[in-house]
Amino acid sequence: MCVNFTPPTAQQIRQYFGYEVGDDLWRPECWQDYAAPIITRDGLRLASYGFVPKRHLPPGVRLTTMNARAETIGEKPTYKAAWRKCQLCLVPMQAFFEPCYETGKAVRMRIGMAGGEPFAVAGMWREWQEPEGSTSYAFTQITINADEHPLMKRMHKPGDEKRSLVVISRSDYDEWLSFRDPEFARRIIIPFSDDAFVATSGVK
Repeated sequence: MCVNFTPPTAQQIRQYFGYEVGDDLWRPECWQDYAAPIITRDGLRLASYGFVPKRHLPPGVRLTTMNARAETIGEKPTYKAAWRKCQLCLVPMQAFFEPCYETGKAVRMRIGMAGGEPFAVAGMWREWQEPEGSTSYAFTQITINADEHPLMKRMHKPGDEKRSLVVISRSDYDEWLSFRDPEFARRIIIPFSDDAFVATSGVK
């Protein structure tokens, strides 16, 4: 599962996704509870990485919601209401990071497009009402099984189920955001073409 990625720069958001946005609104790398840009059917907004931000968890509860399994997203209490409402989003990024154990120990791998251009993965968003009365946003990334994926099956510990983010083709951006029936959305929740992506080790 992906827990860390590199969002596009503001210039890349403008160039590749067509949204005007200010500089320095998010960090160069995104981890749980960090703000990152997402694209919804209503446009670009900043949202917190993780469907349930830590500040909204009950005391003593630990819950990781950066990734939602496509197989159960419509059943899990955390996700099912937003899934049924089709609160889908695109999560733009330059690359995401996964551990590879082929050497016998975890090696951090940067996975991005071979040409270096940004791309977008399937996500889902929700609103949160903050104590002072404001509204914030949070998102999760949708994952699928990758046991047979030529690239992603190399990631994670031996014996663990292999999982992968869902890369949405540029030609499908508008369709993904316009779905009103989540079961129709499933038809483009598919493995990405591995020949368009490369995994690079030794990246800090």
